[in-house]
Amino acid sequence: MAQTSSSFKRSHYSTEITEKIQGKIVTILGWVENIRDLGKIQFITLRDKKGQIQITIPKKEINEDIINKAKSIKKQFVLRIDGLVKISKEAPCGVEIIPSSIEIVAESKQPLPLDPTGKMPADLDVRLDERILDLRRPECRAIFNIKNETLKSIRNYFVQHDYVEIQTPRIIGAAAEGGATLFSLDYFDNKAHLAQSPQLYKEELITVYEKVYEIGPFFRAEKSHTRRHLSEFISIDMEEAFTTSSDVMNVQEELVAQAVRDVKKNCENELKILGSKLDNPQLPFKRYSYSDIIEQLSKIGFKIKWGEDLTTEACRELGKLHKEEFYFITDWPISTRPFYIKPNEADPKISLAFDFMYEWIEITSGGSRVDSKDYLLQRLKEQGLDPKAFDFHLKIFDYGMPPHAGWGMGLDRFIMVLSGKMNLRDVVLFPRDRTRLKP
Repeated sequence: MAQTSSSFKRSHYSTEITEKIQGKIVTILGWVENIRDLGKIQFITLRDKKGQIQITIPKKEINEDIINKAKSIKKQFVLRIDGLVKISKEAPCGVEIIPSSIEIVAESKQPLPLDPTGKMPADLDVRLDERILDLRRPECRAIFNIKNETLKSIRNYFVQHDYVEIQTPRIIGAAAEGGATLFSLDYFDNKAHLAQSPQLYKEELITVYEKVYEIGPFFRAEKSHTRRHLSEFISIDMEEAFTTSSDVMNVQEELVAQAVRDVKKNCENELKILGSKLDNPQLPFKRYSYSDIIEQLSKIGFKIKWGEDLTTEACRELGKLHKEEFYFITDWPISTRPFYIKPNEADPKISLAFDFMYEWIEITSGGSRVDSKDYLLQRLKEQGLDPKAFDFHLKIFDYGMPPHAGWGMGLDRFIMVLSGKMNLRDVVLFPRDRTRLKP
């Protein structure tokens, strides 16, 4: 018999079933998380997007049809239940539902390849192979609820501060970051690439909208297989006209502080599940120059030659020096930065660039941008890039390019910090790396 749409109208979510509505008949929908049959009484834990609720079936008080149907129910079956809300001190939420009808909406194949309750641990690769079941674990749901709240907070920040949201192309002809980590593809009769960042486009768009931001996926052909690198990642980018690297660092720390406050306020239960303790950041964050960092590392016996980029090992040592700390590294050698980064006029060997860090993890990279066409041409040639490939961008400088600055922030790395996770794959729904193309 065909089911009508009214069959799938719930009256309440699980978290709305409270002592205040005891004695009321409710309709709930969800997945079976657990089943316990104690002989005279059966318990079913039903999960929906908000949480869980206990269904209690006292066999002497319930009609035989419900008892027989309950016997056939397995974990992860989808149910619709109508029933009476009753106060119960033994129930996990202080209330339970005594069913007057149970409808099996969908069945699950048994045995399940993964325990969605998380009580039976599984290796990361196994969990990723069965990602949808894995995402039903309370820990996973907590991570992505935090991610959702973080994105809402970040968008709210940009809206509140009058930024315009943009959407830039993912199929491009020239790379903003150079060609070493580019994915290339055939594009009709031409060669094209997957975008590594929206950098050049967001710089151009500030000549129209002055303050822009974008949140979206980008791609890098990362050959390394580390806990903090993926081939596809979500980047949060902003760019602003008539501003400096110092100004956009202020934006970065205000945005991060707001996101942490919002997550603490709205994801208290999720943080508890993850055992993640967040403190409201104290602004301003400390700003250390690249030279300061080299000196800090030298004092603990880790030598970096001035002008070299920081290795992973160097960053790990920094993490020991800056436990549970957000901070900036500024004044990088220009030789370590992309072609569009502006040098310090007082000392051209130093750039007006920064990295935003948490312990040893780089979350954001940004700085003031080159606003001189002649100097940009020089920088392209210095980095072995063909200026002809960037003619679409260079011509914008003929239309009036103001001083500007911005940054690109790795959302997933930020979520690692908020959730306390140590591997990006834990905080990405369907991660992509050298070895993983599915699910």
